[in-house]
Amino acid sequence: MRFLRHSLIGLLLMALTLALLAYAGWIVRGAIDARMNAEPRTPPARERVFAVRVVTADEQTIAPELIAFGRIESRRTLELRTALGGRVTHLSDHFEEGGRVEEGALLVQIDPADAQAALDRAEADMMDAEAEERDAGRAMVLAGDELDAAQDQAQLRLKAYQRQLDLEERGVGTAATVETAALAAAQARQAVISRRQAVSQAEARVDQAKTRVARAEIALETARRDLADTSITAAFGGTLQSVSLVEGRLVSANEKLAELVDPDRLEAAFRVSTSQYARLLDEAGRLIPAPVRVMLDASGAALSATGTLSRVSGAAGDGQTGRLVYARLDAAPGFKPGDFVTVSVTEPPVERVVRIAASALGSDGTVLVLGEEDRLEALPVELVRRQGDDVLIRGAGLAGREVVTARTPLLGAGIRVRPLRLDANAQIAPAEPDLIELTEDRRAKLVAFVEGNSRMPEEARKRLLAQLSERAVPAQLVTRIETRMGG
Repeated sequence: MRFLRHSLIGLLLMALTLALLAYAGWIVRGAIDARMNAEPRTPPARERVFAVRVVTADEQTIAPELIAFGRIESRRTLELRTALGGRVTHLSDHFEEGGRVEEGALLVQIDPADAQAALDRAEADMMDAEAEERDAGRAMVLAGDELDAAQDQAQLRLKAYQRQLDLEERGVGTAATVETAALAAAQARQAVISRRQAVSQAEARVDQAKTRVARAEIALETARRDLADTSITAAFGGTLQSVSLVEGRLVSANEKLAELVDPDRLEAAFRVSTSQYARLLDEAGRLIPAPVRVMLDASGAALSATGTLSRVSGAAGDGQTGRLVYARLDAAPGFKPGDFVTVSVTEPPVERVVRIAASALGSDGTVLVLGEEDRLEALPVELVRRQGDDVLIRGAGLAGREVVTARTPLLGAGIRVRPLRLDANAQIAPAEPDLIELTEDRRAKLVAFVEGNSRMPEEARKRLLAQLSERAVPAQLVTRIETRMGG
């Protein structure tokens, strides 16, 4: 009985299992058929919205700045050359590279013995010429007196001849006496002619004496000038450079000894393109005296000076383009001829332009502005100037529109955006420099490097030492100095 009961229970359970499997198979098959026979359904697409920064275009009058790179030059440079050859017997204590000299100071003395001897000979020749001139003058006076005496004697002889003729006519005189008187009168006239020749020779002697004196004066002035040329003095106060001379050296005529540079009369020479140069001209085609700012980054301490445009080069230059423009600087402490500087020229103001980030302008010359329902629109604009990371633009219908400040490949006309509005006139505040505290050893190394740098201007050195003496020092300054130290 028990076996039968267990067998029936086993058959019942197996039948239930098979029934459940069949029901499950039927459900799966029905689901597959329903899935395959059902129509496909697409979920509703959702429009993607991008967040963009926009600013309101505000038209204003802006004076653009032209940035160029140039070189500092001196407006007054003098080459020191020798007019005469000889041995250098004296050099000034300041005749060295970078030596500062005053106007009129004696710089170089060449042995003046030969020049002094030539001057003495010229003075002696001058004395001889003056003596000859005086002697010629006295001879001229005597020749004139002799001519007067001869003329008086000739007149007397002529009167005696006339008297003998009268006596002969009255029958008192003889023919022999008349002939003797006539011969004496002729001799007297011959004597007058001889005296006139003597006077003419005396006059020629006087002229020759004057010419000799003039030549002696020329020779004397030349000798004095040659003697003065043995001493080379400073024509103006300045700094010496390119010095190539030692005491005792033999120098030849016209040999270059050094250059004298006036460090207080500096100018900046920089090259601009032709289009940039055209913006610096007035209606008459002359260069405008635009203000200029010159900057020099000297070991972390920026030196700056102001000035104005003064002139432009006469030619473009061989193998060059654009124009070479010169700006006359005002007081420029710390600058030296040869410094490579950055020049910023303030151009004439431009009206009705909008200043915006350069990333807002597309390569096709359009900007994206906010339209209806916050959708973007492409607006053509004219690029007026580039100013660093900004541009100056103008366009029809641009004023008052909200412009996207940064374009990406995902943005275009018709794209819906979520605007993040900024103030058009807001300027990004410069980040405060990171300050660090230095250990005593590290501070001492930095101070020693700055004090030992001989190429650094004195003003820059004082400024750096003042910053390094503070408790907290800018990290950028420390990094820059340690980079130059090799640390």
